[in-house]
Amino acid sequence: MIDLITSRDSNVKNDVLSGITVALALVPEAVAFAFVAGVEPMVGLYAAFMMGLITSAIGGRPGMISGATGAMAVVMVALVAQHGIQYLFAAVILAGILQILAGTFRLGKFIRLVPYPVMLGFVNGLAIVIFLAQLGQFKIVNEFGVQEWMQGSMLYWMLGLTALTMAIIYFLPKLTTAVPASLVAIVTVTLLVHGLDLEARTVIDFVRGMLPEDQKATATLAGELPSFSVPMVPLNMETLYIILPTAVILCLVGLIESLLTLSLIDEMTDTRGRGNKECVGQGVANTVNGFFGGMGGCAMIGQSMININSGGRGRLSGITAALVLLGFILFAAPLIEMIPLAALVGVMFIVVIGTFEWASFRIVRGVNKEDAFVLFLVTAITVVADLAIAVVVGVIVSALVFAWKHATHIHAKTHTDDDGWKVYDLEGPLFFGSVLHFRDLFDPQNDPQDVVIDFRESRIWDSSGLDAIDGLADKYKEQGKKLHIRHISPECSELLTKAQEYVEMNVNEDPRYRIASDKLG
Repeated sequence: MIDLITSRDSNVKNDVLSGITVALALVPEAVAFAFVAGVEPMVGLYAAFMMGLITSAIGGRPGMISGATGAMAVVMVALVAQHGIQYLFAAVILAGILQILAGTFRLGKFIRLVPYPVMLGFVNGLAIVIFLAQLGQFKIVNEFGVQEWMQGSMLYWMLGLTALTMAIIYFLPKLTTAVPASLVAIVTVTLLVHGLDLEARTVIDFVRGMLPEDQKATATLAGELPSFSVPMVPLNMETLYIILPTAVILCLVGLIESLLTLSLIDEMTDTRGRGNKECVGQGVANTVNGFFGGMGGCAMIGQSMININSGGRGRLSGITAALVLLGFILFAAPLIEMIPLAALVGVMFIVVIGTFEWASFRIVRGVNKEDAFVLFLVTAITVVADLAIAVVVGVIVSALVFAWKHATHIHAKTHTDDDGWKVYDLEGPLFFGSVLHFRDLFDPQNDPQDVVIDFRESRIWDSSGLDAIDGLADKYKEQGKKLHIRHISPECSELLTKAQEYVEMNVNEDPRYRIASDKLG
């Protein structure tokens, strides 16, 4: 990624100023995702406040920003449409409980199973998604209620102000890093627009454009403190059947996006977050959301990149962003409403440039075609479908590619010992993918009377390998020949059914590795 980081050390000044910048960028996305989920804007703003505050305080990755996200919003749409917002709150609570359990049972470690090409695809896909989402700001609603692209002077001002914002963010750190460049850019463009009375859409214009005609005149981002309320749904099994599918998907999507974002920030800052603690933090935040009227959420890669690029490293940056956002909602909504969308779009475009793994184009030329395929596959699915689906597909495809490549790695060197016995010295893994190659290595019909299979340089990985050995023992038995199996672990020997009698045990030389099996339990 392009290195736009202004500071790698945490301090109070950087955290506070970076938090203010993040708070400004949280508003339009929280509102937009609320509309995606089919709920009121304040539900999204409450979610951004509570997710940001709680995960920053008790989560496992200082500097990472959480809030209402599009990945989770699209999952909520059907439940809200069919059963109403109270069932959504109940589903968010259940999703939070599941996330807490995931962290408690230390399931966060499984993020290590995500291969590097999948990680690259995830980062590139989200960068493209963030970019495409910003293009919506270049549309307006005409008199017929239909969205259309900006034209004329409005479009030119939008492009010019966006470019100005990006230029300030790029060049200011070369002069000074005393204040976050993103914050300076937003303030400068806002003062310029209102000081010169330029034709530019603001945050409140964006909110009004998403509301029905009869609500546009009274649109505001002003609100009050969220209040505690138990979701008004029947406490029975029918409710559980309704909310459980949505809750499980919300849990998985939230954890996958959060843990992958955590890994990305670890790489950028050369530090290490705590995945299981982050699972618990996300779970507590979502549970609180459900009881206080928020739509829940997870880590936000865009706002997290703004925070990191602006120098935010500690927990104070996320806490500041959440509290400043709440302050805007309670006391200073007019200030937020007057921010030009062009300034926020410019900030997000810089995030896109900094997030996208431009080095992946060089990597594609240097790695094998299988990794390149996985990278582009995950990127494409992230853009056209869903992050969680993309990661799952990427992991599965990577696993299949790994199995296919290692299926041909098993081979044997043969020689005849002093007794005239034929010895097969196996090398490579024996598992479901290499079984066919394993069987082709032997010639029961033409082999001598005594045959030795030596597993000193090989290892049996699964039950398919054990079954292949049993099948081979049957073939030699049919030929009336004596089979000798050496250097196999005692655990594997116990799991063999037909070939167990041929195993020659050597306590000093035989390998020992534990196998999880009910037969050995």
